[in-house]
Amino acid sequence: MYVCLCNAVTDSQIRQAVEDGATRMCDLRAELGVAAECGKCACCANQLRKETLQQLAASHPARAAA
Repeated sequence: MYVCLCNAVTDSQIRQAVEDGATRMCDLRAELGVAAECGKCACCANQLRKETLQQLAASHPARAAA
């Protein structure tokens, strides 16, 4: 689904960016343009970021501890 309509960013793109190392909102903004225009997507994008980080931590405990 589209999360950021201004920049046509999907939830899949956000999850992939987080998996690739964009762990902060400013990283997502720089890489994908999320929340760089009107900002209405910021809450949803941040929630997706947090969920993806939690999933990564659960599946890779050693990576989360580093």
